[in-house]
Amino acid sequence: MNESTAIAITEQSQAGEARRAALALATRLGFEETKRGRIGILVTEVASNLILHGGGGVIVLRAIAQADTVGIEVLGLDKGSGMPDVEECLQDGFSTAGTSGNGLGAIRRLADFFDIYSLPNKGTALVAHLWAKSDSSPHARPDIIDIGAVALPKLGEEVSGDAWAWEGDDRRSLFLVVDGLGHGPAAASAASAAIRVFRDRHHQSPQRIVEAAHASLRSTRGAALAIAEINFERQTVCFAGVGNIAASISSATEHHNLMSYNGTVGHEVRKINEFTNPWYVNGLLIMHSDGISTQWKLDRYPGLSQKHPSLIAGVLHRDFHRERDDVTVLVAKGIGL
Repeated sequence: MNESTAIAITEQSQAGEARRAALALATRLGFEETKRGRIGILVTEVASNLILHGGGGVIVLRAIAQADTVGIEVLGLDKGSGMPDVEECLQDGFSTAGTSGNGLGAIRRLADFFDIYSLPNKGTALVAHLWAKSDSSPHARPDIIDIGAVALPKLGEEVSGDAWAWEGDDRRSLFLVVDGLGHGPAAASAASAAIRVFRDRHHQSPQRIVEAAHASLRSTRGAALAIAEINFERQTVCFAGVGNIAASISSATEHHNLMSYNGTVGHEVRKINEFTNPWYVNGLLIMHSDGISTQWKLDRYPGLSQKHPSLIAGVLHRDFHRERDDVTVLVAKGIGL
C-alpha cells in the first residue's frame, strides 16, 4: 500500500523510537548488518537535528524500490527557524546550537542520496535515501520520472483509508491516488480493492481503469479515486477522477488543475471521462487526498519545485495536512527530458 510511518520527535527519547522503527524496517527489507548500522546512525542524527535546530518535528520513514533492490527513505520535517544559508550549515563544524556541528554533514555522508530545503522562519525539510545495495542509483526511474510520497493514517488509526500506486515503463507512467470513504479498516479495504484493479489493468487508459474500479468496489463502502497517465512519447497527461482527489500539473511557467467528477466510485458515479493536457519538460504532477488542504501554492516556496519530489510532498504534508483525516500526497517529477 506504500504507506509511510511517522514518528513525532519532540525530545531525545523519541530519537530511540525512530531508530528502532528504522532498524525494524531495514531488517524486514533484508538490509545487511553494516547497512542497518548506517540507517540507525542516520535516523538518530536526523532526530537530533530536529530537536536541536527545529524545536522538534517529525521523521517519516518509507520503503522504496528500484529495479532489483530496495531501500529506505527518511524524511525529516520541522517548522523551526530554518537556515539562511543551507550550504554553510552543511559544512562540518558549523553550528548554531553549541554542538560540534557535524549532524547535517554526517547525514549527507551516510546517505546514498540527500537533499534539503529550508526557508528562514518557516522550517526545514530533508530527505535521505539508503539502498540495500551499495551500487544502487537514487532514482526510481532514471532520466524519466522521480516519485515522492507521504501516506499516513489519521492519528489514532492503525491503517489508512488512503493509498497510492504507480506503474510504468520507459513509454508511460500511471499514478493512482485513492481515498476510501471514512477511516479505518473498511476504508482501507476499499482502497485495497482499487489498488488491485489498478495493478491488474494498468495497461489500460485511466478512464477504463476507473470504470473497472467502479464495478469492483460495489461490495465496499466506496472511494474517491483519480488516475493520471504521463505519456513520455506524446508528452501528454491523461487524467480521470471521481471524488475529491486534487491533482495539478505545472512547469516553470504553467499551472493547471485537473478536473474530477463528483461521485463515489463503487456507488454513485454519473460520469467518467478523461481529459488530456500537455506534459512539460521537468514538469510536476501533484495528487493528494482531502487530508491535504487545497490552499497551498508552490510559488510561496521559492526553489522547492526544483527539489526532490519527496521534499515537495513532505513540505505540503507538514504545512497543509488535516490531522482529523488520513492523508496521501504524491508528487511525480520529470527529469532529464
